[in-house]
Amino acid sequence: MRAGIDNKSSLFGKPVLEMNIWNQITTAGKAAAPDRLSGITAMAAFTYVAVGTGTTPVDPADTTLTAEIEDSGLVRTTGTVSAETTTTTDDTAQVLYKWESITDTKAVTEAGLFNASSAGTMVANQVFSAINVVSGDTLQITWKIDFS
Repeated sequence: MRAGIDNKSSLFGKPVLEMNIWNQITTAGKAAAPDRLSGITAMAAFTYVAVGTGTTPVDPADTTLTAEIEDSGLVRTTGTVSAETTTTTDDTAQVLYKWESITDTKAVTEAGLFNASSAGTMVANQVFSAINVVSGDTLQITWKIDFS
């Protein structure tokens, strides 16, 4: 299982920055996957995308973002979920969310994929070079969990 993230910021509807980053699947995420796939537990799906300003390197033991943003129009929210094709039909789970109402200046440096609107289990995360956003900007994050 691999996870990737596309971070996109746009100006006049066109991307001004696009990054493709491999992510850390967390220890909790590795434990949650068999439970979610087999129905052993009633674990919620991993559909919530969060961003933050932390710069601490990722660790498999991470359960939260270092400094999750909870204001400025960048709060954790549920993304649009789809099955995509990487190698075999529908072998990649995709979660996409676009924050279109950013209301303040932030240097976004981390992102995580969760199964709840607060707390919950973080399945994957990553720290990256700052994506500087200001009021009026749009930020899109697309998570891909590839099972190919």
